[in-house]
Amino acid sequence: MNPRKQMTPEQRKLLHDISVLDFVVVEMTLFLDTHPDNKEAMDYISQYIRMKNRASHEYALKYEPLTIDEAAYSVQARDWCWNDGPMPWEGGC
Repeated sequence: MNPRKQMTPEQRKLLHDISVLDFVVVEMTLFLDTHPDNKEAMDYISQYIRMKNRASHEYALKYEPLTIDEAAYSVQARDWCWNDGPMPWEGGC
């Protein structure tokens, strides 16, 4: 197991931004469940999905992947690092 690492202010802000973007995507998904033909909502959610993906990709490259899907981004930059960060019970995400 890795020793617990302190988050930098930049890392904390990026993680916060990702959680806000994810919240918007989840809420818009719920809205679209009841309004599937709303073009404006579709455009809105598409924009936020792109923003969240960019932020998650940046986080994975700079720090560690947040999901197994993002582990591939880290592999391009260095060795397999899915388990490099602290586990949730160790204060990680």
